[in-house]
Amino acid sequence: MNDQTEFLDLMEGAERQRLARRRFIRLCGGAAAMTGGMSLLAGCGDDDDDTAAPAPTPTPTPSGAITDVDILNFALQLEYLEGAYYAYAVSGSGVDPALLTGTGTQGEVATGSGAGAARAVDFTDRVVQEYAREIAADEIGHIRFLRETLGASRVAQPAINLSGSASVTVAGASTVGAFTAAARAAGIIGAGDVFDPFASDENFLIGSYLLTDVGVSAYRGAARLITDKTYLEASAGILATECYHDAAIRSELWRRGLTVPSLYATVTRISDARDGLDGAGETDQDIGTATAANIVPTDADGWVLGRSAAQVLNVVFQSPAAVTSGGFFPAGLNGTIRSSAANG
Repeated sequence: MNDQTEFLDLMEGAERQRLARRRFIRLCGGAAAMTGGMSLLAGCGDDDDDTAAPAPTPTPTPSGAITDVDILNFALQLEYLEGAYYAYAVSGSGVDPALLTGTGTQGEVATGSGAGAARAVDFTDRVVQEYAREIAADEIGHIRFLRETLGASRVAQPAINLSGSASVTVAGASTVGAFTAAARAAGIIGAGDVFDPFASDENFLIGSYLLTDVGVSAYRGAARLITDKTYLEASAGILATECYHDAAIRSELWRRGLTVPSLYATVTRISDARDGLDGAGETDQDIGTATAANIVPTDADGWVLGRSAAQVLNVVFQSPAAVTSGGFFPAGLNGTIRSSAANG
């Protein structure tokens, strides 16, 4: 099966998921009008009851406060990043351009060239390939769902640095591929080396770990900020999906570490680097060792670790300072949530 056919299959799967989500929204009463807050889903009762539940009245939002629309647009841009990564890894092509439009400045995905360029992974392990295909379909489904829910308030995809190349031009400037920059900062490659997440199954898994762990912590941190309880249904659903993705990636890395022990050290260095970017407190954990796995990064109460939006931006901008661009988003984000925290 060629890449084009695979990608059509991928998009067909995403479309099926989109239709299922739309049916769920209808059963739940549909999305309410957006004024100060964001109506994701009306409350659901028995799915067999076709009587539409009344749409909730958005909670008034104080001037200058972060709204549910802001939170969902922030999440959407993280989905743009993850969707692009998995779509390229599976098919060699990005997300459908029709799913990238919106308010703000729309940017391109910089793929780079040569070693580290974004492209289809030549998977040798069927298990990893199927993980990649399923996750790609889910991420495209998340993009569709968030865009439909946000409606005219959705933001466009900003410029994304998806490359591991030594040099890539993105947003009109030359810089290092974001994956290589992250790998150098973590000390898993030398200062002049390149990390190519599309070169092999294991590199793909490491690249996935770089992104997916952060996505889980972002949804976990955002949950406390959603103002209307009815919106938590969708937020929890996406968080759960991201957790499944992350657990699959972490489990496969841990299993491979049994025969390639250096993987444990690689993941630990990445985890430590991320934890060093986002300030005090434990927000990141490695996958454990050959004698003790750590598949799910949790606190003492068994809760998945969370980050604030600013801490998430510290990681994806690859900076401990209060900045508005860098790393995977070289021209910054669209919307209201734009700055990382000052942690160093």
